[in-house]
Amino acid sequence: MAERRSSAVRAAELDFLQFNDLACESVGGKVIFATDEWFAPAKNLLKRDPPQFIGSAFTEFGKWMDGWETRRKRIPGHDWCIIQLGVPGLIYGVDVDTSFFTGNHAPYVSIQAACLGELPSFTPGEDRTGMAATETQQAAVSKLSSEAWPELVSVSQLQPGYSDSCHNYFRVSPKRRVTHLRLNMFPDGGIARLRVFGIGHRDWSSVPANQNVDLIALTNGGVCLGYSEAHFGHPRNMIGLGRAANMADGWETARRLDRPKILKADHQGILQVPGWEWAVFRLGHPGLISSIEVDTNHFKGRNHAQTLLFTFNINRNVSFYPYDFCSGNFPDSCRIEACVLTPEEESRCIQTRWDSGKWKVLLPSQKLRPHHRHRYSRADLMLNHPVSHVWLVIAPDGGVSRLRLWGQPTVIAGAPANQKGPSSKL
Repeated sequence: MAERRSSAVRAAELDFLQFNDLACESVGGKVIFATDEWFAPAKNLLKRDPPQFIGSAFTEFGKWMDGWETRRKRIPGHDWCIIQLGVPGLIYGVDVDTSFFTGNHAPYVSIQAACLGELPSFTPGEDRTGMAATETQQAAVSKLSSEAWPELVSVSQLQPGYSDSCHNYFRVSPKRRVTHLRLNMFPDGGIARLRVFGIGHRDWSSVPANQNVDLIALTNGGVCLGYSEAHFGHPRNMIGLGRAANMADGWETARRLDRPKILKADHQGILQVPGWEWAVFRLGHPGLISSIEVDTNHFKGRNHAQTLLFTFNINRNVSFYPYDFCSGNFPDSCRIEACVLTPEEESRCIQTRWDSGKWKVLLPSQKLRPHHRHRYSRADLMLNHPVSHVWLVIAPDGGVSRLRLWGQPTVIAGAPANQKGPSSKL
């Protein structure tokens, strides 16, 4: 339970790390059973926020830990829990994070998986620190025969929770849709977080042909395939559930260093800058997009301040316009391009940094406002055919909390739907 070591080793780039966390509490993931939760409850595994360590924090049962920690086992067996994914889907990798568990981490772990219907909770939802499963709960969960579920991760050794060893990554080859996981620790100890990276898998045959759905939502199989920069927040956050809880629950880039010393704007008020940031997504299903929402919620400015901004045009004339530009960190503008890509074309695009002649403008450059839901109808869009991939461009930098692409699913021969392609951070 010591403080983390100061040295840090950069985590290896693994393609599955930019997929969605299907087990996170923010998307509805929950622990429905745990054998023991003496020092810290298993529900902590699924917290969205990174683990914390408070040296002076203790409970009546011992040291407070931000994770799942069981008692030192003095009976036969090992500890385990059952997790219900918030978004059922295909799993490509996991991170078993042992942060701050340095003398008390679980030595070994394995993960099993199943595709089940809705199940009742075997463990009450309140804080279960200092508790263990009852005989009644044990009997109920035994009916799942979870010990026989197929393995995603075979028995593997875990490293202790220092900053240079806490992330234990395991790549998974998806074979089927998963709804529930069994996380086994051998024999006991602590784990801070479990991240389950994958792609949501929806039964599109149940969606009426004329129904508009959010084609990019993670619950519908949308997935980030590449991005330029994600210093403060990953672009996959933009396709999460509901509106963002805070700035961290969105995509936010660092400030570009190639910003002009003096900013100028065109006649529409859009800043003229040399650089931009971008993120590419594959839709959960190809479709005809009829409306778009770009939400800068929490990326605030002074929403009601009207200030006169002036700029000189090429004829040295001065143009004035009212603009709420006293902002914090929202982008100045955005545009969206789209196309149809086969899996093979998708792979080539990743290798060429998404340089493809197939991209066409879906939404022309739009001036953005802080802390605002920008809605664009069919009249604002420039494509009238189905697409499978979109490319969001923001200029020059900043943050977007949510991106919604509403449309009708459309079958396109050769286009991917809920299938994996390689991913990239470019």
